[in-house]
Amino acid sequence: MCGIGLIISGVPIDSSSLLPESGSDCQPLASPAPESKRGHEPILRADNLKECLLRRGPDHLGIQKVFLGATTTKSVAELHFLGATLQLRGISPVHQPLVDTTGNILVYNGEIFGGIDVGIDNNDTERLMHELENCCSCDCHGHKISCHCFEEGHISVPELLSTIKGPWALVYWQARSKTIWFGRDAFGRRSLLVHWPTLDDARFLLSSVSPISSAKMDSGSASTSDNFELNEGFEVADGTNALECLKELPCGIYSIRLDVSEVNWCESQDFIGEVRKHEWTDPQLKKLINWERTFIEPKSDEFHLNCEDLIEQDMLHSTFSNGKHSKVGVLEDQRKPLPNIPDSFINGAIRHSSLPAQKVLLALRESVMRRTDFNPVFQATFNENREEKLVPVALLFSGGLDSMILAALLDQCLDTRYEIDLLNVSFDGQLAPDRISARAGLRELQRITPRRWRLVEIDADLSTLTSETKHVMSLIFPAKTYMDLNIGIALWLAAGGDGWVDDRIFNHQQNDHQRLKYKSEAKILLVGSGADEQCAGYSRHKTKYRSGGWRALGEEMKLDMQRIWKRNLGRDDRCISDNGKEARFPFLDEDVIETLLEIPLWEIADLDQPPGKGDKKILREVARLLGLEEAANLPKRAIQFGSRIARESNRKNFGSNRAANQASAGSVVIHKPHS
Repeated sequence: MCGIGLIISGVPIDSSSLLPESGSDCQPLASPAPESKRGHEPILRADNLKECLLRRGPDHLGIQKVFLGATTTKSVAELHFLGATLQLRGISPVHQPLVDTTGNILVYNGEIFGGIDVGIDNNDTERLMHELENCCSCDCHGHKISCHCFEEGHISVPELLSTIKGPWALVYWQARSKTIWFGRDAFGRRSLLVHWPTLDDARFLLSSVSPISSAKMDSGSASTSDNFELNEGFEVADGTNALECLKELPCGIYSIRLDVSEVNWCESQDFIGEVRKHEWTDPQLKKLINWERTFIEPKSDEFHLNCEDLIEQDMLHSTFSNGKHSKVGVLEDQRKPLPNIPDSFINGAIRHSSLPAQKVLLALRESVMRRTDFNPVFQATFNENREEKLVPVALLFSGGLDSMILAALLDQCLDTRYEIDLLNVSFDGQLAPDRISARAGLRELQRITPRRWRLVEIDADLSTLTSETKHVMSLIFPAKTYMDLNIGIALWLAAGGDGWVDDRIFNHQQNDHQRLKYKSEAKILLVGSGADEQCAGYSRHKTKYRSGGWRALGEEMKLDMQRIWKRNLGRDDRCISDNGKEARFPFLDEDVIETLLEIPLWEIADLDQPPGKGDKKILREVARLLGLEEAANLPKRAIQFGSRIARESNRKNFGSNRAANQASAGSVVIHKPHS
């Protein structure tokens, strides 16, 4: 799935109960819009949303309309559902929006890796639709004392959605109760933006993408890059930019009841749809959301305590995932050996490492396995095209610690007949730090495995990316700082996969070679997001630790995880998905998060050590378990610095790096695109 949308018009929507959580600077509309405003062209149009979704190259884009309170001459309210499908799971083609026989409608953007049983031949959306059909449709919203449905064996929609493991965003129309359900997973791994109704645009809008404001659009197609820009010149009545009312939807489950059947619309406009937010019901998920760690601050006798006293001994040979007991090297569902488990893991290195590192390695491997377990459709396609080199998975690759771990695990989880694209972007040719480390990382991977890797070198010149920069600005919105833009451009270019392959590196040859033009067609892109937040990888973590100790460090990491949806993931998902790719985040798997929380904080990081040693200590031990000795010692380097886009952006927009540093360029809000 690569995008969803919903537009509700004709019914006033009251979101005031969510403020200030909604994060909107705009005045929410809790009453019908004045007549003078209703005749204006909407600020955000359905056509814009459709065009943006089509850019992603979906296999199918569908629209479903629902009319409420309809008569022979008019309808009270209109609901427009949009679903753009990039099908990666299931045998039969699935077109969204899905509509069942009772009129329920679902648009779903996500994957189900646990909680709901999805067979290898099944499609996530179809399975979820089937489960939603059996959910309670009364107005108790999960309060079992007053719920007759519970007595009949039904569960509420929030209860069902709370069980899902994996990234998701959805909109669901429950026809029987006349209720819109919508939301995104607890960590915000899939983008979902919301436009809260205002006096200038009384409609309610949900979207995976940031639609272009219609105020400055030509009457023709919106497909040209120059149309994708922030529209600073159009302001709403209170002086706020028209798109300022478009916000990241806070993680959670929401509902709006729209039963207008008993309203006399000829005489009254008293009906208002109230937005309600619902609690997550799964206790384990709540623990992850609240970032509850048992061991934070070591006592003098605990710091050197052997972790065998804190972590079960059987973690050496087994781990738990989705409630199933699975042995080392065994695929959870099929009980077949993983393709490329090195003997050193079981017989050698594992005996010389800590139990926490072993536990994290096992959780990460199963996370990567879930995200690269292909259904028979893809395998059949491979068999029919043996002459072609199919590359199902690509990896955002800097050659740093996180991406090297993912590459080594991907090698273990993916059949050896598939090649792997390593996508590396540079704004300074072969001199960028990430390009240097990527080439060194490739050599280290080639030493530990015979896998055929393809390092895709994506070279960029910021001065020539005028229309592309404007386009990425629309993708990252509502994020709008230079740091967001720099990261967004780097991610967008990397996900596009349009670069060069060095034939010498690819074929292990030392003499004649040439750089060949190449574009990665892999639809799945693994990304290392979440590693720094959970393992103390940022410099601010050391600052907090030095000023406030272990407790302050724990609180800072908790803050990072609880705001990652707003600061990172929505923006990144939009930039990657724009290329028709699906971002998957192994470090943000629920079982990985739980595993890291079970480990004492002093085993996660030792920030008394210098950079490259104590930061992300646990992941450095994981890297050594995988045989990645060089990668285990690499310091943290963010993509905007490693690719050198930050340097080029500073020179372009501030004149020099020095001037940019004086202006704290990373946090400066962009007011106008530079030509």
